[in-house]
Amino acid sequence: MKTIILSIVFSFVIHFIYIIGNIIAGYIKTKYYKPDIEKMWNNPQPIPNEVAFGGAVSPFFYVFTFIAAAIICGLIIFSYKKLLS
Repeated sequence: MKTIILSIVFSFVIHFIYIIGNIIAGYIKTKYYKPDIEKMWNNPQPIPNEVAFGGAVSPFFYVFTFIAAAIICGLIIFSYKKLLS
């Protein structure tokens, strides 16, 4: 039972680091973005009617990756315990 709980905690930590890493990367890209207004002014292009920010991933994808990461972490913990004993 302890192995299962530990693998779920590791899976949560992995997903937490992934999500926070994406947020920090987006923040840094936004903070240091410097548009070249003069270049845009001299070379006008038609403005698109649609805007997309990043990609959309189904929430079920994160559920599946959470379960898969928990299983992999559980196997690693189980194997590590078997090697030590």
